[in-house]
Amino acid sequence: MVQKYQSPVRVYKHPFELIMAAYERRFPTCPLIPMFVDSDTVNEFKSEDGAIHVIERRCKLDIDAPRLLKKIAGVDYVYFVQKNSLNSRERTLHIEAHNETFSNRVIINEHCCYTVHPENEDWTCFEQSASLDIKSFFGFESTVEKIAMKQYTSNIKKGKEIIEYYLRQLEEEGITFVPRWTPPSIGPSSETSSSSKSQVASTAVVVPEAALKEGLNGEVLSNPGGTPEPTVGTPDDKLDADYIKRYLGDLTPLQESCLIRLRQWLQETHKGKIPKDEHILRFLRARDFNIDKAREIMCQSLTWRKQHQVDYILDTWTPPQVLQDYYAGGWHHHDKDGRPLYVLRLGQMDTKGLVRALGEEALLRYVLSINEEGLRRCEENTKVFGRPISSWTCLVDLEGLNMRHLWRPGVKALLRIIEVVEANYPETLGRLLILRAPRVFPVLWTLVSPFIDDNTRRKFLIYAGNDYQGPGGLLDYIDREIIPDFLSGECMCEVPEGGLVPKSLYRTAEELENEDLKLWTETIYQSASVFKGAPHEILIQIVDAASVITWDFDVCKGDIVFNIYHSKRSPQPPKKDSLGAHSITSPGGNNVQLIDKVWQLGRDYSMVESPLICKEGESVQGSHVTRWPGFYILQWKFHSMPACAATNLPRVDDVLASLQVSSHKCKVMYYTEVIGSEDFRGSMTSLESSHSGFSQLSATTTTSSQSHSSSMISSE
Repeated sequence: MVQKYQSPVRVYKHPFELIMAAYERRFPTCPLIPMFVDSDTVNEFKSEDGAIHVIERRCKLDIDAPRLLKKIAGVDYVYFVQKNSLNSRERTLHIEAHNETFSNRVIINEHCCYTVHPENEDWTCFEQSASLDIKSFFGFESTVEKIAMKQYTSNIKKGKEIIEYYLRQLEEEGITFVPRWTPPSIGPSSETSSSSKSQVASTAVVVPEAALKEGLNGEVLSNPGGTPEPTVGTPDDKLDADYIKRYLGDLTPLQESCLIRLRQWLQETHKGKIPKDEHILRFLRARDFNIDKAREIMCQSLTWRKQHQVDYILDTWTPPQVLQDYYAGGWHHHDKDGRPLYVLRLGQMDTKGLVRALGEEALLRYVLSINEEGLRRCEENTKVFGRPISSWTCLVDLEGLNMRHLWRPGVKALLRIIEVVEANYPETLGRLLILRAPRVFPVLWTLVSPFIDDNTRRKFLIYAGNDYQGPGGLLDYIDREIIPDFLSGECMCEVPEGGLVPKSLYRTAEELENEDLKLWTETIYQSASVFKGAPHEILIQIVDAASVITWDFDVCKGDIVFNIYHSKRSPQPPKKDSLGAHSITSPGGNNVQLIDKVWQLGRDYSMVESPLICKEGESVQGSHVTRWPGFYILQWKFHSMPACAATNLPRVDDVLASLQVSSHKCKVMYYTEVIGSEDFRGSMTSLESSHSGFSQLSATTTTSSQSHSSSMISSE
């Protein structure tokens, strides 16, 4: 497996030329890097005008590895080849390195780059990336990988210290300024000749921008710094190291790399409409920075948010008056760490009355609005306190809790709420203080604890009776002046007192069922299942030529092929496929086929767009300008792995990939709309559909109609 590393942008507030003077002092060896034994220059080139300087070194490293491993490998030192390409005219330094030792067993590549800050020409940015691929190593592949990653990350941390050490050394020697390169003053004819030569030289040392990155011995090559990224607020393309520390906290180099790589993947698949960095980080933390696992649960959550328009809940949904009067919970200042504090008087809450008056879905939606408000308050507190705050503290008072709170429908609603919150708001609970737990509490805890993540459970602090008033109690976490009055504090708490919900507000089971269904299906998106051999198809009838069919869909599971067909005659009424029993369980999840099996492509219907292959997790928006009236069929079809071209036998990779697709089933969530071409740009609904629904969690949301399927826009 290939291990990859991508650094954030590191910024030195010093001119490029001074940084280069400090950097060169690392050679031929650097006492600050004990494993960097020596280096020899094997090749060097300088252009006539001095603007281009390319130097290739062979670096000797003493790897900190077990003696037995070195003996088995038969080497005492490891050699790397490093090529530095300095362009003084452009003020850039590109560093490429690869291992020479064991190159047939281990492949290590690294690329580093020093550039001028795009918004301040007196600052220098640094960025690096690397890749490590261990093919085989005498049966010690796992050990070598751990040693490599450990030493590489430790060298990354040292990089900035080393540059700053040599900057101080230069300053002690009285060197605080290094002039920029200027063209030599020579005659016109010679100048022309020299210029052409330097251009050739410059072309010869161009380094690919998208070089693979991650390596074993980055210390020889790695340095601190930054890369072009203008603002420290919400970076567009790359993450600044200072921004990470200020808004996201102290992360290890590998944690930074995971964040950057997952962010890049989201930018590629969701076309810039991605969650904010702190929310991406929450999912990574919830899965111990396993990128694949974090990506899976985050994509599921983003699809869920989009389908139920959770992003707009604070602006478009008003809680029923019953909740405002009888839900005994609310926000109350912050704890000693600056986290927003939510107070819940569960013991005073009539859970049975709330469920009977409102239903499970309304309660869930209210809890979601609380969590959305919590995310907003975390952002505000991050700005107020000047440090990253990504979670909140919850204080739960259980005084009054008794057996009526264990009413089965009420417990069922609580478990459903816990399940949804755990899946979509990971790592948002910083601490949970449970006060005045009565004897019945262990019964409730036994019911709900299996549904709570282990990491979340570790944040629970439970106090019985008045224990919260003693040492290690409430005062350790909340300032005395904001302890609520009902806990013997001095601060008036505006949280509703709860109480019994009047039975006159109760609703019948039928009314609650209809209301729950309304809340669940209150979305412009529909869900569908796609099976191997059973695509999902929808019919759109076009009366006026030059109409515009727009679509917006997410591939929730599996890979699919998206097609658009046209027919002059209407297909037979839609029929549920026999595989419908396996369709997704949420409302609207179905599988419908419209194209009759006796129809022939080219005779009964025609393809009006090239097929578009869409991968799992991708969000696709696009449009088609119709040329003829008639019936258009939008089809989502299961994408099968292509067979090997050289043989009829399937490849091992294809077989394994097919086995990983459970029941050959895919899921899509889609929205379509037909509008007149003259109204295409002015349709708010159309623009809304291309937002992909991430407004609240997105740092920036593009409103352009250009999308992944832009290549599909018809030229008819």
